[in-house]
Amino acid sequence: MASKRLDRRLSAVLAADVAGYSRLIGADEEGTIGRLRAHRTLLFDAKLAEHRGRLVKTTGDGLLAEFASVVDAVRCAVDVQRGMAARNADVAPDRRIEFRIGVHVGDIIVEDDDIFGEGVNVAARLEGLAAAGGICVSARVQEDVEGRLDVGFMDDGEQQLKNIARPVRVYRVRLGGVEPEAPPPPDVEPAAPAGLAVPDMPSIAVLPFQNMSADPEQEFFADGMVEDIITGLSRYRHLFVIARNSTFTYKGRAVDMKQVGRELGVRYLLEGSVRKAGSRIRITAQLIDTATAAHIWADRFEGGLEDMFDLQDQVTAKVVGAIEPEVRRAEAERARRRPTENPDAHLCLMRGVASLNKWSKAGADEALRLAYQAIELDPGYSAPYGLAVSCYIVRRANRWMTDPAQDRAETARLAARAVEIGRDDAVTLSLSGFAIASVLGDLDAGAALIDRALTLTPNFGMVLGHSGYVRVWLGEPEAAIDYLQRAMRLSPVDSLMFVMQAAMAMAHFIAGRDDEALAWSEKSVQRNPFFAAATWPAAAGAANLGRSEDAAKYVARLRQIEPGVAISTVKERLLLRRPQDRERLVEGLRKAGLSE
Repeated sequence: MASKRLDRRLSAVLAADVAGYSRLIGADEEGTIGRLRAHRTLLFDAKLAEHRGRLVKTTGDGLLAEFASVVDAVRCAVDVQRGMAARNADVAPDRRIEFRIGVHVGDIIVEDDDIFGEGVNVAARLEGLAAAGGICVSARVQEDVEGRLDVGFMDDGEQQLKNIARPVRVYRVRLGGVEPEAPPPPDVEPAAPAGLAVPDMPSIAVLPFQNMSADPEQEFFADGMVEDIITGLSRYRHLFVIARNSTFTYKGRAVDMKQVGRELGVRYLLEGSVRKAGSRIRITAQLIDTATAAHIWADRFEGGLEDMFDLQDQVTAKVVGAIEPEVRRAEAERARRRPTENPDAHLCLMRGVASLNKWSKAGADEALRLAYQAIELDPGYSAPYGLAVSCYIVRRANRWMTDPAQDRAETARLAARAVEIGRDDAVTLSLSGFAIASVLGDLDAGAALIDRALTLTPNFGMVLGHSGYVRVWLGEPEAAIDYLQRAMRLSPVDSLMFVMQAAMAMAHFIAGRDDEALAWSEKSVQRNPFFAAATWPAAAGAANLGRSEDAAKYVARLRQIEPGVAISTVKERLLLRRPQDRERLVEGLRKAGLSE
């Protein structure tokens, strides 16, 4: 008899099963099997084909798939979980089918069409660690995928997996920012989250609205409407509004309103849906008291595409009127200028913001193209200028500039025009100020514009974050810390929290508090191990504290992030104004072992 063919190869392995399958089967065997079959056929099989995966086998409620590309494997897993969240949106919680997924890349053994080996075993163990609706990956997967997909990662540390000899570092994929919580161990009561203190002033978070349009590509439109409503609410001085980056971490998730209220530290939540059909828009919105989960009001707003700003204003006014009548009276005279008369320009802006939020080079390039298109459609509309300068900020921060001189010249031109036409547009003023500071290096002019934005929206997390970073560069660490603390409170589960933590680290470093600097750096690095701005004060702070092993570790991380990095290349990128701050950082990096 001929022997079976055995091959070895390096592959990405995806393992999945259904959370709580036995319970679902016990409650409704035929219905569960039918729904699972439909999910596999219509979603899982389709995504495997789309991302060039090979279905190896199914095992009751589970399946095993192989990919040549680890990026394709994780992209497939993310699409499946987001697709399942959408398919479960209108399903009762006790009937929802939710997958747990694990992804690992490693050596496998191929026998005929089946696969075996440690690569398969690790993927299966990772799947067992994942929460319902979540994804767990190994460190090797995280390193290969980081920055190439629109997801984040949460480090769960090293785990000893059953029947795996060596510990495996595990990361949870943050779908849109936050990974669903892992289930507690059996027979252990989950602890109630401590939550954040609710501010004295009225406080609200606007959750991502559901896209009810027939076209899934209209997702950007629903997201854009929500961002505009958040911006509108942020104009009210006596209203505490959670920033977009925190609220969008709940996108695609079934949430408990009381729990979200505790996590974000707010009294009210706004949720709803957007339907765009042709030139008609329908917004439904519900305002919820998080203390009781009771609906305060629900309403529907309809109109044409040309009415979108009026509809957003109606939603905002309804919210404010329902929460605190005094707020409405105090802010009754606020400016209500329609930002553009051209709805196509605003649609371009919405698409551009969605592209930039992918945090990839391709996304930034597409966002810049759409920003210029929106400017061409309405040269007097300030928001697209803010989007365009944001693209140049991102290009510089990620070293994606191919012609730095041209980028600086264009940033200066766009920012000047934005300030000219966006005098009461806090978002554009703040973005322009941050671009002038970070791309052009004019800290005074940048800080002045951000201050103008703060007078318009004193409780806007993004503006406070911009102000905090620029204050670090100006050598004002205590002011920077105050602004950054307020920004983090307004966006407590921000997908870009690592950026604010890195700024806090640098603020403490220039204030001479190396222990605080190192602690904040480590928080930032834990969220994003490849963010150089957090690694600088980590290495220098550790060296100043005499922690030579930690200093060497962070210098090695710097070299991994940026091959060829040296004291000279760091100096070129430093925006610190005060000579003593620059010298303190450079000397610390020199002590840590970074070459000249």
